[in-house]
Amino acid sequence: MEPLTDGGRTVHLRIPAKAEYITLCRLALTGLGQLRAIGDDTMADLKLALTEAVSNSVRHAYGATGDGCVDVRYDLHPDRLHIEVIDDGAGFDPERPGPVEGEELSEGGLGIAIIRTIADEFELRSSPGERGSTLRFAKKL
Repeated sequence: MEPLTDGGRTVHLRIPAKAEYITLCRLALTGLGQLRAIGDDTMADLKLALTEAVSNSVRHAYGATGDGCVDVRYDLHPDRLHIEVIDDGAGFDPERPGPVEGEELSEGGLGIAIIRTIADEFELRSSPGERGSTLRFAKKL
């Protein structure tokens, strides 16, 4: 854990791009939440948003092989939590709406919309044909 200038803490976590490691990201979040006594409802929202963000990288960034890593950075400040999820897999068009006609709405099809709804701040950087995506969101505590 690295200290921040405002008394907060930063934790970096690098996981293989495999679904079984998403729980590790949630456990790290739970541990950080205990440092600030984050309420149950807020923690549930944060876990959902984090799960959606990491799941997107795990499912889509590296194709069927899953050969890659996902970096998660947690910046816990006295009044807010920033979470950043980064992969260096295939980029995508963040402006593309959800499923288009003829596509099925899958379980993860609403992930970005869910994160936007939960978060107080949201930023997504990615481009089709380029490598890497960064999703950053923050929640006031």
